[in-house]
Amino acid sequence: MKDKFTKEWITRNSIKICANYELGVLTLRALHYQLVGLGMTNDIQHYKRVVKSMIDARWDKLIAFEQFSDLDREMVGWTEYEETILDDKIETGKDQIGAWMSNYSKNRWENQPIYPEVFIEKKALQGVFDRVCRKNDVALGACKGYPSLSFLNVASKRLIRAKEAGKSPVIIYFGDYDPSGEDIPRSIKENLERLGVSVRLKRIALMEEQVVEWNLPPAPAKETDSRTAKWKGLGQVELDAVKPEKLQSMCQKAIDDLFDPDLYSDLLDRESIERSQYRIELRNYVNSIGE
Repeated sequence: MKDKFTKEWITRNSIKICANYELGVLTLRALHYQLVGLGMTNDIQHYKRVVKSMIDARWDKLIAFEQFSDLDREMVGWTEYEETILDDKIETGKDQIGAWMSNYSKNRWENQPIYPEVFIEKKALQGVFDRVCRKNDVALGACKGYPSLSFLNVASKRLIRAKEAGKSPVIIYFGDYDPSGEDIPRSIKENLERLGVSVRLKRIALMEEQVVEWNLPPAPAKETDSRTAKWKGLGQVELDAVKPEKLQSMCQKAIDDLFDPDLYSDLLDRESIERSQYRIELRNYVNSIGE
């Protein structure tokens, strides 16, 4: 018997959901979970139906092609081909000089005792967390499951440099609620210690109490995961099941908990004084170029 969660139902409700988000914030997986929240069955069959419906909806111009993020398939760099116009370059140069004249700022975390980074389990959600991390000048890394030793080796070098500068490194972590999702933070911490740096890791989500409190829809844990047999959890719940705005709010709060606003106020006072000297020195240098 055909269920009521047809292509038409999915498309109608997806249009309403997408209207609440900027382009590139939602993933298809996150959309699937919001539809589950409206009553749709949470299984692979319905997820595939969502994917197919959204392909058709975009071709039919009901939903923008740019609506969903797919960072795993992004291009790196670009190919320049447009004709270079001298007058345009001159205007760009003037704009850049003007921007540099007023661009002096202190580093947001330079007088804070903490050095924070945000790690997320899935690269597909990078667009959700990127907005918050950029706003707070905090590094963001996508582990893509268990992070590789190459990823952790590079991270260890950053964290060691921060420690040598007198900072206390803290990793803010967001991942799935499932056997591997619960184990990845342990693996990150232990491997970083083996690479020579001890860090505090704060796992923000997903936790069992959050799954229960927010009434998130669990699915059976993956049988292919070797940790499933010994795991006593409620079932697999992906981080995508949490609405993007909630994840952003949680990330902001986790950063705020590490940030001292009084120290930042002192920093801004110093910034104001130093900006004047910066503008004077830059103006003198620009004038000297023509001499």
